[in-house]
Amino acid sequence: MWSLIEKLVELLRDEDGEIVKITVMVLSFIILDKDTAIPIPIALQLAEGLLPLFDHNNSQVKQISILLFRTLLALPMGKKRKALETQVRHTLLPLFFHCHDENQRVAQASLETLLCVAEFLKRKDLDKLVKKKKLWMFTHSLLAEDRRRAAEYLHQALRYLRSPQEPLREAAVRFMGIAGRHLRRQQQELQLICTALEEMANDISLSLRSLALQTLHILREEATVRYPILENLEDRLRRAWKTGLHVSGLGRLCCWSSMVI
Repeated sequence: MWSLIEKLVELLRDEDGEIVKITVMVLSFIILDKDTAIPIPIALQLAEGLLPLFDHNNSQVKQISILLFRTLLALPMGKKRKALETQVRHTLLPLFFHCHDENQRVAQASLETLLCVAEFLKRKDLDKLVKKKKLWMFTHSLLAEDRRRAAEYLHQALRYLRSPQEPLREAAVRFMGIAGRHLRRQQQELQLICTALEEMANDISLSLRSLALQTLHILREEATVRYPILENLEDRLRRAWKTGLHVSGLGRLCCWSSMVI
């Protein structure tokens, strides 16, 4: 049985989406079988193999992969818990973004799993925000608490700017604005954010182009002022996202009332 599970984990990397979907389903049945003990090393391999599937182009693969990952969190890991924590931490941002997924089943699975992840990591601050569905406060709290990993989170988030789903691209642009303030003293990362936002000026969505340019304008303005008054600019960024900001050449931007700051 262990050999079979290892072979199935390898199939998660197959290019055929249908094979991947069936493989995840079979693995789910095995994991849920209480009479089958999954060796911890294989469980860790499975956790690593599932993470890329959160962004699979098949919505059903995404959903069942996310739900299977949540099941893994309930397995007794003993001394290997720390190793699993590393994998779990890598899921925070993908799950956050897929809470905005156009497929409601994926979005719900992501929200439920994100809550389990916060509990697994013993992050009461994140747990509370997910329960209240204050997802934008979630990103603020994540970056504020894990400053050492802020650059890592940034690199994770960049790929969502290229998502075929507009809600995920919008979430990524907003995340860039938040990350920019947390990384304002790290010139290389800040430049990476500005470059990414500049590229969003060619997005197919007019509203996203406006939001990206608006965010870029504010971040650049922050970079030109002295640190003691940056807090006032942060307030401006929050107000701009809520009520719209006049940026030269753009006109009045639409109200983003769905975002909670």
